Amino acid sequence: MLLVEDHRQLAETVLDFLASVGFQVDYAADGLSGLHLASSNNYDAIVLDIMLPGMDGMALCQTLRQDKAIATPIIMLTARDQLDDKLQGFQHGADDYLVKPFDLPELAARLVALIRRQRGELSPGQLQVGDLVLDPATLSVTRENTLIQLSPTCFRILKILMRESPKLVTREMLEQELWGDMMPDSDSLRSHLYKLRQAVDKPFALPLLHTVPGQGFKLVPPPSR
Repeated sequence: MLLVEDHRQLAETVLDFLASVGFQVDYAADGLSGLHLASSNNYDAIVLDIMLPGMDGMALCQTLRQDKAIATPIIMLTARDQLDDKLQGFQHGADDYLVKPFDLPELAARLVALIRRQRGELSPGQLQVGDLVLDPATLSVTRENTLIQLSPTCFRILKILMRESPKLVTREMLEQELWGDMMPDSDSLRSHLYKLRQAVDKPFALPLLHTVPGQGFKLVPPPSR
């Protein structure tokens, strides 16, 4: 995600906290730098201060929405607590609004909710990568219309990989989402990924699950014929 905030001490506090709960965060101290980063990268969410040098948060948000057609969820941070100010933020394209001072756990919770909403996790819709289909409503997985049996942990790993496909998912991201701070003692993730690959790829002609050495994993649909 991206944090755009010119108050250095607040920015450092927010960065440290978000990193501690598993977010990977880029940082910009002014509006123009924030615009460049938001336009050049694919973020899950943006935390945006309103009072910024170079380009204020309202103008930045509007530019991202109207000129760049970027739909990334945006939370605005501001000391303004008047209703008109909040309405103006929403009119410029913000998805949420948090008034300073705020509690860091609340910011993290709002970010998680916005990201889940953006990914469609609040709906029962199926996920599909190539001929692989996961239905969260029935907890079923099929490939080439063949039912695949998975353990609960393998199902969760597959759901994460399908949700992010074709993007890379790092080992750290998987472990954080699966277990949080309660990490298993052994290399449990390696074992689960092996079982997942055996179930999802081995019986079929083309592999979908790919390991990127030293970086992570991704689920990539086969090229169209």
